[in-house]
Amino acid sequence: MSRARIIDGISATLDAATDATVRRRSVAQRLAQPLTHPRPRRAMHEGVERVTQFKQFQRALGVDVVDVATDTEIPAAVAGYLAALGLPLRLRCGNDRQLAALAWASVAPLGIDIGAAEEGDAVGLSRAIAGVAETGTLMLASGSGNPVTVGLLPETHIVVLHADTIVASYEEACARVLEADAGAMPRTLNLVTGASRTGDIGGKIVMGAHGPRRLAVILVSSDA
Repeated sequence: MSRARIIDGISATLDAATDATVRRRSVAQRLAQPLTHPRPRRAMHEGVERVTQFKQFQRALGVDVVDVATDTEIPAAVAGYLAALGLPLRLRCGNDRQLAALAWASVAPLGIDIGAAEEGDAVGLSRAIAGVAETGTLMLASGSGNPVTVGLLPETHIVVLHADTIVASYEEACARVLEADAGAMPRTLNLVTGASRTGDIGGKIVMGAHGPRRLAVILVSSDA
């Protein structure tokens, strides 16, 4: 098949001959009224079943799930988790407003460094904007509040997730992205399903090859 025929076929499929104004109008309509895509049964749970399914996937992936009732319990839960594993009582996080508002000083000697992760940081703390029950995936939006490096450089990554942000499917999670920050799209959207691992090195599972070797989720059941 000649190059011209290939390009003509692509142009026809994309409706490239249509007036640009008409194409823009079509795109705007598609964005305003997105199609409803088919979903597997496991992406249709609601309420408690949805949260339970998310936690089951997380634990099957080797993620440590720490349940807390309210935001006020987060600092103690983080400190307790690190102490139980014998990890340094120091962590790195961004300037996320929800995390910054917590009473971290009440759990001294836990220390907090603010900003993008640096070499030597052992623990990173982030807040997810959504959890996907379909696969047990965390959705994290980049920005100064939650720098991407915080979830990539430290060997231990702790993510705060509110149960009411756990949705059934990826489509619902993507819809929450725009809702999370007044309609602004983040530069990067990271989908995290378990800690970093690979089977490419000698055919064996190696943890931490491309990111944290340990992942924990502080799951908050209430916003109170």
